[in-house]
Amino acid sequence: MKLLVRNLDRTLDEETLRTMFEAYGRIQSCTIVMDPKTGVSKGFGFVEMPVPGEAKAAMKQLNGTSVADLVIRVKKAE
Repeated sequence: MKLLVRNLDRTLDEETLRTMFEAYGRIQSCTIVMDPKTGVSKGFGFVEMPVPGEAKAAMKQLNGTSVADLVIRVKKAE
């Protein structure tokens, strides 16, 4: 299941994002979307977890939590 993670701090790296989600299960891929011109994060990313139950648990537990003083939003990617 692919999850969209929004409202990320622009300095957050993929390693940190991966670590947050690994607490809930196996990660297939983890990507933070970068602006091609500036090389700076656009403030959102995607985490893909192969086991739907683990992805749903991560979504439920992490949505609305504070990371680097920002409240992140996690939902199923469309």
